[in-house]
Amino acid sequence: MQNDLPFFITGSEQKGPWLITCDHARNHVPSAMNSKSLGLPAKEMHRHIAYDIGAEGLSLALGLLLQAPVLCSNFSRLVIDPNRGEDDPTLLMKLYDGTIIPTNRHADATEVTRRLDAYYRPYHQAYAKLATPIRAIIAIHSFTPQLKGRQPRPWEIGILFAKDRRLAEPTIAGLQSRGDLTVGTNEPYDGHLPGDSIDQHALRNGRLNILIEVRNDLIKSPKGQQAWARLLAPILQQALASTKTSKAGE
Repeated sequence: MQNDLPFFITGSEQKGPWLITCDHARNHVPSAMNSKSLGLPAKEMHRHIAYDIGAEGLSLALGLLLQAPVLCSNFSRLVIDPNRGEDDPTLLMKLYDGTIIPTNRHADATEVTRRLDAYYRPYHQAYAKLATPIRAIIAIHSFTPQLKGRQPRPWEIGILFAKDRRLAEPTIAGLQSRGDLTVGTNEPYDGHLPGDSIDQHALRNGRLNILIEVRNDLIKSPKGQQAWARLLAPILQQALASTKTSKAGE
C-alpha cells in the first residue's frame, strides 16, 4: 500500500557528483485529499496530466548507473505542481489538456496553502538538502507524444535550459552525434519558468543543471526505461567532464 509521505529518496548514501530529481514521479493522491482521484475517472489519472509517465523508472535506473541519489515526489502534479513557483497561476491546475479537475475547481487560497504545507514545501526542503554545491542536478521529465488538438511532437528527447548551458550543450551534442534521434533544444517546452525546481535549486546559486524530457511512449515499460538510462548515462558523464572549465551562461 502506498504511503502518503510527500517524497521518497533512493540511494541517499551515494556521494557522487549527481543528484537526480523527478518532480512528477507519481499519480498518487494522498488520503488527506478525501478523493483518491480528485473527482476524475481512473483513465484520466493514468494520463500524462496526472504525472510524467515512465519518468520515475528512468530516474531510478539512471541513479543506479550514475551512483546518484534520486529524489521523487509522491503526489500527483494535479494535487499541486512541485515544478512551479508558489505564485505561478498553474501551481494548482483546474483545467489541463482538455480535462477539468473537479476537486480543484473551487479550491481557495486556504486550500492552496494547505497543499503547499503538506506536499510542496516538504518536497522542496528535501530537494534543498540534497542539492549540495558539489552535485549537478539532472531533472527527469516525460512528455506526451501529442496534446489534444495539437500536432504530433517529433522529438524522442528534449533538453531544456535557461541561462546556464554548461551541461545542456554537450549533452545535446552527444545525443545528436548518434544520428538516430530527433533531439529538441528547449522543446517541447521553452527553457524554465521563474520559481520552478531548477530555478529554485540550481539557477539561483549557479549549480550545474540539466532538464531532460523523454517522450513517454518510449519509457512506459521497464525495458524502455533501462534502455534510455543506458543511453543517457555515458553522455551525461562526458558532458559533466567537459564543464570543468566552463562558466554559467557561456
